[in-house]
Amino acid sequence: MLGTTKLVQGRVSWSMLEQFLNHIERNRLCSPTDRILLAVSGGLDSMVMLNLFKRANYSIGVAHCNFQLRGNEADEDERFVRDACSAAGIPFFSKRFTTREYAQANRLSIQTAARELRYAWFQELMSNEQFNFLATAHHVNDSLETVLLKWIHGSSLESFAGIPVSNKKIIRPMLFATRALLADHATEKGIMWRNDSSNDSDDYQRNFIRHQVIPRLKEINPALESTFLHGLKKITGELEFLRTQLEQWKAEHVHQKAGQVFIDKAALLNATFSDSLLWRVVREFGFNIDQCHDMMQAMQSQSGKKFIGTSHLLTLDREHIIISPYDDAYEAVTIREKNESVVRGAWEISIERTKSKEISTSSIVASLDADKVKFPITWRYWQPGDSFYPLGMENRKKLSDFLIDRKIPLADKNGISVLESDGEIIWVVGHRIDNRYKITPETKSVVTFSVLPYFG
Repeated sequence: MLGTTKLVQGRVSWSMLEQFLNHIERNRLCSPTDRILLAVSGGLDSMVMLNLFKRANYSIGVAHCNFQLRGNEADEDERFVRDACSAAGIPFFSKRFTTREYAQANRLSIQTAARELRYAWFQELMSNEQFNFLATAHHVNDSLETVLLKWIHGSSLESFAGIPVSNKKIIRPMLFATRALLADHATEKGIMWRNDSSNDSDDYQRNFIRHQVIPRLKEINPALESTFLHGLKKITGELEFLRTQLEQWKAEHVHQKAGQVFIDKAALLNATFSDSLLWRVVREFGFNIDQCHDMMQAMQSQSGKKFIGTSHLLTLDREHIIISPYDDAYEAVTIREKNESVVRGAWEISIERTKSKEISTSSIVASLDADKVKFPITWRYWQPGDSFYPLGMENRKKLSDFLIDRKIPLADKNGISVLESDGEIIWVVGHRIDNRYKITPETKSVVTFSVLPYFG
């Protein structure tokens, strides 16, 4: 669908621009001197964002992704955004992605693959063209849909605060507006937009929430979006209160000594919802809520029992829970050509050589071109400064940026390991192989690495 014809400027458009600028200033998203890269699909929300930034006289450029998933429709979207930028004198950047192939090669959903591809390109573009921030057009309804999806999948309380208005170099200047307000503004200002036909299908969970769930909720509360915004303010305040109370409890009952963390068992056992409290304290060390439930059950009877997180070891002592780094157990190990398996701490990697080019769909299995892999191989923790060529990408990427793009929690990052061959990372274990070592039609032999828990 295209937007309606242009109408005269009135109250709605002025109010919209005022709210836009107030939202940016109130949340300190950017300054008038910054260069902003706008992610513009051609849809209603991003075209309104483009209009507002242009009217506010910001220095902007536009980035458009063609994921080649909708044939001619996607090409027409790209042409539409390019023409709009050309008419307005705005720098335009576009890129076409082989999204389906990338998703299949990396065992990802189409949505996840598209997200990885676009944010990797956005990052590269911002660096090359010296943009200060990337602006996306997420609005109130997007945030509401996100919260409902996360609630369905059992996320923690932080997820109920909605989409954040900023995340480092990513800003979201439209989070003050509802979809209805965007449509009103587009109608008034004669802003044209393109409709993505994939948004009409309920095949995707977000679309099902948008088309089936939210309309029924609005039958109960017609002012759902407004109520949701007020609720976000309450949740944000309550999260800050929770954080303050947690820090106070930790100051009284948690202390560090010689690189170890000690938690008072008695104080924890006397606390209400002790497993949730424990998780709040230990999740930064790589322990999950299910482990914390098991810890609380074992605490009264099994002194000395140990639990392994992604980066630390937790021991139930008589009076304390003791958390220790297990760096010593996870020192780098060498994999030699003759090895069939090697053990590193609580994990084991098996090595198999074959001529079969069949690629496993499991994330814990990596099949590589054996002629390109040089032994010995080092299996170690990842380090700041590490980089590689993620499968499906032609440019080198910092591993730290790759983990951010994958939304890997900080606690989990600490436990991520890599296989290094001749100074190059060939596999981020459990996540992605290096593109240069993938199996191709020219591959003659294959070496497969499989990682599993080691039980001794």
